[in-house]
This record gives sequence, C-alpha cells and structure tokens, in this order.
Amino acid sequence: MFEIAPSILSADFSRLGDEIRSVRAGGAGVLHFDVMDGRFVPNITIGLPVLRSIRKVTDMTIDTHLMIVEPGRYAAEFAEAGANMVSVHVEADPHLNRTLSSIRDAGAKAGVAVNPATPLVDLEEALPFADFVLLMSVNPGFGGQKFIPTVLNKLRRLRRMIDDARLPVKIEIDGGIDAENINEIVEAGAEIIVAGSAVFGGGKPEEAVRDLMTKGSVFV
Repeated sequence: MFEIAPSILSADFSRLGDEIRSVRAGGAGVLHFDVMDGRFVPNITIGLPVLRSIRKVTDMTIDTHLMIVEPGRYAAEFAEAGANMVSVHVEADPHLNRTLSSIRDAGAKAGVAVNPATPLVDLEEALPFADFVLLMSVNPGFGGQKFIPTVLNKLRRLRRMIDDARLPVKIEIDGGIDAENINEIVEAGAEIIVAGSAVFGGGKPEEAVRDLMTKGSVFV
C-alpha cells in the first residue's frame, strides 16, 4: 500500500484552494507542504500563515517538510498550526531526538529527512524517535528536478534497515517521481510518494493523481 502526497510547491498559488480540492478528488489523502528559508536550501517558499490558511479549507493530512536551519526552533509551531506530519533534516539538526520528541508532543508525526548524498548511518540512531523517514531523491530547494537513480538502491537499503530493526517507521520519498518510475519506487519500499510537477504540471491534477496511483500499483 502507498499514498500519493501532491506537493503544492508546484501548484498554481493563484487558485490554491481549487488545486487542493482537485487532488483530494483524485484520491490523494496527504498534502505535501515545503518550507524553505533561503539558507539551508537556495530558495524561499511559504510558512506558518499559509499553513494555517490551508488547514481551514481541507481535511487532508498536511505533511510539512522543513528545509530550514535550526528546525528545532520552529518544528513544534508547525504541528500546532495544523501540520499532521513534520519532518526535519538530519543535516540541519544536531539534536534530532529532542526535536522529534517536540513534534510528537505537539500532536504530529515526526519525520527525519535525508539528502541524496547523506549516508543512512547518519539517521540510524534517530529512527527510534521517528514515525517516518523522508528520503530525498533530488537535492532539495527546487521543484521539477530529475530523480537521482542511485537513490533507488538507497531506498532498498533503508527499507531493510527499518525492517531489520522492526520499527514502525514509514518511508516517504520526494523528488523527480512520475508515472514512468513510480512503480519501481513503490516496489523498492516507499509508502508515501511525493509528486509535484507530475501532479500539477499538466493542468489536470485530479487525473494525474489517479494515473500515479494506477501506475504505482501495477506489480504491488
């Protein structure tokens, strides 16, 4: 089983409410919300005010990905503002267990995000404090990038690491995923598939979500 999490980074912000309703109608239950500060990644996006507004208009699970420095200062605030899932980068937070615990205490699921070139050993000790791992399959900061092929093997190794430890930790993956590669990504062990351009780029997000769900289920 897997879920599609459309990333609103690629949505039309002039009609964001309609875009969200469209992906919901297509069967998506998770909405991916990217927060960038222009420091941890070379881009600036959206934050707490937008999240609070979105929370008022949808019952979807809001999955907030913090691509910011010092995420421990803000992670719980995003949970309190309406995020159901909050992930912070292992590369940005030297106190992961404390931050992950604060997210859980605020009522959200806590996630560890890891960049493509960061070894899995860097997050191993944090797994018992996490509800999910967000595996980046592009270098974060911009939408529309191509999937990095070597991440597929990293996904398989992460799946084994979690299974061997018998931890109830889900795997989410984000970056360059479309109808052409979603099947092998699901087969490799991903359970939450973030898709931005593949959902919103063609102008028919409802149909795009359905297509991704169909293509990802072929051999599952």
